[in-house]
Amino acid sequence: MSPLPTTGRVLRKVGHDHRTLAILLVLPCVVLGLVGWMFSGTDVVDRFGPVLLGLFPVIVMFLVTSVATLRERQSGTLERLMAGPVRRGDVVVGYAIAFALVGAGQALVLTAFTVLVLGMDVAGDLGGVVLVAVLDAVLGTALGLAASAVARTEFQAVQMMPLVLFPQLVLAGLFLPRDQMPAVLEAVSRAMPLTYGTQALQELAAGASLGDVRGAAGAVLAFIAGALVLGTLSLRRRTP
Repeated sequence: MSPLPTTGRVLRKVGHDHRTLAILLVLPCVVLGLVGWMFSGTDVVDRFGPVLLGLFPVIVMFLVTSVATLRERQSGTLERLMAGPVRRGDVVVGYAIAFALVGAGQALVLTAFTVLVLGMDVAGDLGGVVLVAVLDAVLGTALGLAASAVARTEFQAVQMMPLVLFPQLVLAGLFLPRDQMPAVLEAVSRAMPLTYGTQALQELAAGASLGDVRGAAGAVLAFIAGALVLGTLSLRRRTP
């Protein structure tokens, strides 16, 4: 069975949920607007704007995907779907496509807001920034799908966010360059997907082209594939 029916159903559901749309599209713009206002007259937006464009999608999409998937499992929707000919892989891929499209829209809105309203000037490839931001959104979706498989309640799904994402934020090189970290922490950071998304965005902000960051972007894609496989293998029809 094709994953497209699941994709269409999830997109229709998100489209009718105004609060979720506000969290996805409005809230990140408000936060970025506050940053731009706070540091107006400086180059902070130019230096850190591209990185924030990558961080917001992965954080927000992780939260929305994990909670939405768990809610559907608790309501019995997944059980009804999987009672038919649909396979677990079709369900996971359907969710991934739907939320990837939502994340792509979020990345485009954030980029347009940051460039046109806040006046962000990217030294490197702006299209590359958008592409990596979209990859980060898909990464957040894939990690959210995997995390929702081990959560039993929506509160537990929310608790998974600091467990999965906060160590990555600390070790991704945002606060201290990775080559200046203790060797053990630097080695641990290499096993974290957000490290490569952040690296690509930092290099693009500094003047790199999309071709220069293809290795980091490829690493993000590999982590996305791994998370989707994990989510497929651990997907349950219903939360006990």
